[in-house]
Amino acid sequence: MKLPLQAALLAVALVAQSVLAQAPTPPPIAAKAWVLLDMNADQPIASEAPDERIEPASLTKLMTSYIVSDALKKKTIKLGQVVPVSEKAWRMGGARTFIEPRKPVTVEELLHGMIVQSGNDATVALAELVGGSEETFVQMMNREAARLGLKNTNFTNATGWPDPKHYSTARDLATLTAALIRDFPEEYGLYSLKEFRYNNITQQNRNRLLWLDPNVDGVKTGHTEAAGFCLIASAKRGQRRLVSVVLGTKSDSLRAQESQKLLNYGFQFFDSVRLYEKGQPVSTLRVWKGNRNEVKAGLPSDLYVVLPKGDAEKIKAEFVSRQPLIAPVSAGQPVGTVRLTLDGRSLGEHTAVALEDVPVAGVIGRLWDTMRLWFN
Repeated sequence: MKLPLQAALLAVALVAQSVLAQAPTPPPIAAKAWVLLDMNADQPIASEAPDERIEPASLTKLMTSYIVSDALKKKTIKLGQVVPVSEKAWRMGGARTFIEPRKPVTVEELLHGMIVQSGNDATVALAELVGGSEETFVQMMNREAARLGLKNTNFTNATGWPDPKHYSTARDLATLTAALIRDFPEEYGLYSLKEFRYNNITQQNRNRLLWLDPNVDGVKTGHTEAAGFCLIASAKRGQRRLVSVVLGTKSDSLRAQESQKLLNYGFQFFDSVRLYEKGQPVSTLRVWKGNRNEVKAGLPSDLYVVLPKGDAEKIKAEFVSRQPLIAPVSAGQPVGTVRLTLDGRSLGEHTAVALEDVPVAGVIGRLWDTMRLWFN
């Protein structure tokens, strides 16, 4: 679908939930809290108790994975690097990869152990490698959480080991998962692996949906007595990706069942529509006192919005430019606002930007435009 105008940013908070309410209501989900997120639009489709603080259990390892992946990207560590196993890592309880202090293990093996097997021992070993200690690594986790906008999250360890001060929310975990998939697509491929063998022990991924739905390629399970059974799942159909966060179900099979219900609901009843394409000129604006008298306006990134199926052609766009637009104009500079509506209901206001620079004109050109502006 093409609209005559293009916008710069989507303010998700301004998207009217009444528009999504026109679609069928979500199915009942037997969980303490849940969120269904459309990743293209970075827009929640539906949720229940999304900001309720919960114990994230092993879902915590998504943040550990995010920071380790960033270290790999910055080349401060390498996949083939041999990692010493501390006594602390070796003695970790819960799910384990069965690493040993006197047996060499690489970063790549530890990543597999943490992601596929949810090994607490592998997770602590990685945290100690990147942070120097788990305590320092936890500080890195909380700084990254603040940077990503996780407003109701606090970490006290790298594994998700129970602690009253260790908490997150369904909304924050959805945001973290989307960032992980978006920022580190190569490492994200590990989340689709169904099993991993280390130290002559083969362990299967606990995410049942990897076997049940060919569109699902991640992400992570978690479980403690207090947290219940949790699952963050992601599925991609065509160019569209959804992320479901289901927290606090009563069984392993139930968390998979409820996650599948949410994913099916999102794909069946909603479309993720690209309204504007990155970098495509969509409007030309008059520029005064510049060495050119026009500038192209458009969008620095793709703009998607989630709508009930069949509603895309009903969207209307109104463009309001900032006039007079006087040189110098810099690429990326706000030059107007696009207002989107659907059946009279607001879909938000979005900032249009200049796609190119327009330097100032010479003295004569500036004087001439000054006179024209005065008469206009």
